[in-house]
Amino acid sequence: MSIKIFCDIADLNLIRKFNKLKIVKGFTTNPSLMRKAGAKNYEAYSKKIISQCKKKPISFEVFADDDKSMIKQGIKISTWGKNVYVKVPIVNSKNRFTGKVIKELNSQNIKLNITAVYKAEQTKKILKQINKKTKVIISIFAGRAGDTGKDPIPQIVNSIKISKKYKNVEILWASVREPYNYIQAKNLGCQIITIPPNIIEKIQKFGKSFNQLTVETVKTFLQDSKKSRFKI
Repeated sequence: MSIKIFCDIADLNLIRKFNKLKIVKGFTTNPSLMRKAGAKNYEAYSKKIISQCKKKPISFEVFADDDKSMIKQGIKISTWGKNVYVKVPIVNSKNRFTGKVIKELNSQNIKLNITAVYKAEQTKKILKQINKKTKVIISIFAGRAGDTGKDPIPQIVNSIKISKKYKNVEILWASVREPYNYIQAKNLGCQIITIPPNIIEKIQKFGKSFNQLTVETVKTFLQDSKKSRFKI
């Protein structure tokens, strides 16, 4: 089972760099990453990103908080490029399910990335709103779930299971915390994992033996003790 790596970033220089890597099959962004990257005008900045990445899929999120405005933003975002996915949160800030938004945009053949998903129950609600043709990514926030002491794996396994009949649906492991999450996501059967740049670089170095790691670790401790001129 192969899995696609998407780079989770909005920094233009990093997008330019990681777009050249074969290992990176697409990109995901969100309003927080856009702000961190220094974006002042959302549309203008998004179009700069698209100019750096014209072929690989890339997700841009709506930031409205009501159905009507989300639909309006989603339609507009979808016109920015053929490789663009419109990111829609599973609920708004008032915890109201965005099913109407998902259904409307999906019915207009707009590619979607449903984000901030945590439960298979939410995946089931999404599947009831979509057709079996237009591409839909369901992003399950495994790392953030793990941060609170909850095991995300049963939710991912169930989401993969119930979405199997939908050939247009891909389950994405989101909020990666360590390189090993890539192995976990791959073994579970996730179609996509979205990863920050520093962890992608670590994944590229996969393959070292435990013996190599042992020697490298000991050498690091030795070098640091010498640099510090430690004495006992």
